Amino acid sequence: MNTEEIFYTMALTRISNFNFAQALELYKAVGSAQLLFEHRNDIGDILKECSPRLRDALQDWSEPMKRTEAELAYMQEHGIRAITLNDDDYPQRLRECPDAPIVLYYKGNSDLNQAKVISIVGTRRVTQYGQDLIRRLIGDLRTYCPRLLIVSGLAYGVDINAHREALAKGYETVGVLAHGLDQIYPYRHRDTAAEMVNHGGLLTEFMTLTNADKPNFVRRNRIVAGMADSVILVESAAKGGGLITAEIAQSYGRNVFAFPGRVDAEYSQGCNNLIRDNGAGLISNAADFVRAMNWQDDMHRQQALSDGIERNLFPDLSPEEQTVVCLLQQTNDLQLNILSVRTGFPIGKLTSLLFQLEMKGVVKPLAGGMYHLLS
Repeated sequence: MNTEEIFYTMALTRISNFNFAQALELYKAVGSAQLLFEHRNDIGDILKECSPRLRDALQDWSEPMKRTEAELAYMQEHGIRAITLNDDDYPQRLRECPDAPIVLYYKGNSDLNQAKVISIVGTRRVTQYGQDLIRRLIGDLRTYCPRLLIVSGLAYGVDINAHREALAKGYETVGVLAHGLDQIYPYRHRDTAAEMVNHGGLLTEFMTLTNADKPNFVRRNRIVAGMADSVILVESAAKGGGLITAEIAQSYGRNVFAFPGRVDAEYSQGCNNLIRDNGAGLISNAADFVRAMNWQDDMHRQQALSDGIERNLFPDLSPEEQTVVCLLQQTNDLQLNILSVRTGFPIGKLTSLLFQLEMKGVVKPLAGGMYHLLS
């Protein structure tokens, strides 16, 4: 992406008192933020219905440009990058949404356009029942779908449990924030957020110095909904942010699922009502979800792995190489030191084995010292 286009796109979000909807409308109408800047003095020629107020707002880019320069300096220092709406790395699913952000700020290493992306949402007051659902769901999904990106909002309750379980099970996970990347809210989640940067990432549409104000959480929810194939509601009271995210996902045409609960359980009311009103599909486990999403190929493949069927794909492996492959078949994408501990092979010997497996086209190295078993 052209660095000047990134600069002017960032600046555009500061135009007209942070009216993001108006910025998106302008961006789509002209197709380029830089072109908007270049035509700021004759904007009426290319936007026939441009109001006098908007025309005046587009005249003066001095403050937005100054603010953008400061933001870019902070981003360079802290490893943050801007992804604009026309960038290839922009979440493709989110781009389809009518209110997609024109720029996202991202700190992380995960591909936001993975083949399978799900969002897990729910109440901040998650119960033990909800925690158990999350643990079983993600643990079983790891068996059925080894390659999956899990998205949530880094909030208390369901969100942070989803992120932590994803990390514990070897999944990449992305947290969508309601503020800038110069802070973490809640602060208690900073350690998890730091781990996510190396195994997923943190994403927001807000520049630094943006506080976690209430309206920003609603705006954040549309990103959580829009960048996923489906949204899973774990627990929710009769009203709550998880329900808002589910409703947004419905409006985007996304799949929505919910776990049912006891009829007298406060934090199952939202899920039960959503299922009753045909706003969500009922699931009770990961297998239900995989079947509903028509991801059975992954399920069947993983079952074959557990039965040892696919070992025949690698007939020329030494017993030691087969040990490494079997481990990666059980839990793919492991770091070198974890492979060493679980196989009992010294690092030097394991490095040599992994190199041989790479030459045979069986594994490939990933960022962060990870190794991925090729199917």
